[in-house]
Amino acid sequence: MNNASLVNQTSAEAGFEYYTPPVWTDAARQMMGAIDLDPASNAIANELVKADRYFSQAEDGLKQQWHGRVWMNHPFHRGENPCVHDHSKCKKKACRERGYHITEAIPGNADWINKLISEYQSGRVTEAVCITFCNSSEGWFLPLLEFPQLFPHGRVHYIGQDGKRVKGCTKGSVITYIGTRTAAFAKAFGHLGTIKVPYKEAA
Repeated sequence: MNNASLVNQTSAEAGFEYYTPPVWTDAARQMMGAIDLDPASNAIANELVKADRYFSQAEDGLKQQWHGRVWMNHPFHRGENPCVHDHSKCKKKACRERGYHITEAIPGNADWINKLISEYQSGRVTEAVCITFCNSSEGWFLPLLEFPQLFPHGRVHYIGQDGKRVKGCTKGSVITYIGTRTAAFAKAFGHLGTIKVPYKEAA
């Protein structure tokens, strides 16, 4: 499987790390004043994000309480349940392709998006910026449509573990702002793409 496929869909399963180009994290930090938490990161990625705290894969950000101003570039994955105990009865195409079965669930995009919104609704997260692929037909993407979004001018080419741009990214990305300061979001990010906000009919 090539890096484009890993970035586009299955980076979480394959263990492929990809990092956000600093133009996006710089804009998020400028807008929010600082980044208090990156819930899905590591020491290398945090050199660019510069969050005061991050949760590593070992800490599992999905099991933690989040706080403050959040930047999120989560491990992209469609999500997958563990295989049946008797692997001889497992019929999953994914298992045939990778050559082994999984014993624990792989979190999907919906797990991360729903966690982010839940932490914001709880009040623990005061505002957040997240980057995802622009898969507007996917169920996990629908909750993000309730918030202001920036559609970049061109594709976002993520950075690999070697520090170089990952080639072959076949999908566009979108940056979603979860918070109440839409004007500040537009000021920080507007020059990088087109801002769209949800239409809400007047009462």
